[in-house]
Amino acid sequence: MSLIDKRYTLEKRWLEIGQLRCRFFIYESNSVKNNRRMLMLHGAGVAAQDTWSNIISMLEGWQSIVVPDLRGMGESVEKSGSESAFTIEQLVADLQCLCAELNWSTFDLAGYSLGGLVSLLYKQQYPHQVGQQFVLEPGLLDRQLWQDSQALRELYADVVQQLRSKDARAGVENFLDTISPNRKSTPSAHELAIQRLMQRHLGFANALECVNLAANNIDRQQLVAAQGKVVSIIGALSVPSMHHYHQQLATQQHNWQYYSVAGTDHSLPYQKPRQIARIFNAVAATQSS
Repeated sequence: MSLIDKRYTLEKRWLEIGQLRCRFFIYESNSVKNNRRMLMLHGAGVAAQDTWSNIISMLEGWQSIVVPDLRGMGESVEKSGSESAFTIEQLVADLQCLCAELNWSTFDLAGYSLGGLVSLLYKQQYPHQVGQQFVLEPGLLDRQLWQDSQALRELYADVVQQLRSKDARAGVENFLDTISPNRKSTPSAHELAIQRLMQRHLGFANALECVNLAANNIDRQQLVAAQGKVVSIIGALSVPSMHHYHQQLATQQHNWQYYSVAGTDHSLPYQKPRQIARIFNAVAATQSS
């Protein structure tokens, strides 16, 4: 019996949003009865349970946890079977539809990479619904200077073209080299990362493109100013500019905490679930004491 089986009752459900069939997973704790809830959003090109299940198995502070597969990823599919482009605004709207389906008016919110950007935008749009926030290497908060972060989008635009070509694997390799230039992984871990991102490479391309488009429209300074209680978690092997930016945010923003996780990079939810769960649990324990 796994830790998930021991700690949670797991339910799989569908939510229909227009032409989208959204898969989401509800974890109900068998022991925690504090009525505390959390939504957890995954990154571009990956799936909800692959990203969060190992972390969830070690969480101690939430009674209910919901993890959806975002558009174009995991088990969420269009009824037509196609892989249509989407915008960051659609992802935020999908999340609001899910909250309405759950009848959740207040909850904590965690997001990794693309999911981190969606969670920040959701907080900006629905400030009274979101309590504690956890962001793991959130999209568009990846460089200290905004122009440097925007310049990265040109590199990711090249990745999008490759993902839509006959050599999608080259696009995945290019993405990994761009987002984790200092990564240190075994050949097996590297291949696993590639296979994970290849499962729905066209949905992955659409997800990257939606962040590229968002970079043209977002006022990052206003976005950051709209946040509440944030814990940002960055892999120690990620580029120094990202660390400098999140250190700056922790200094300048009220209720912003920054953590660096040793021995990992952008792959931190897969490589260091125990350390991440420990941070989540420590924050939850502090707030409940």
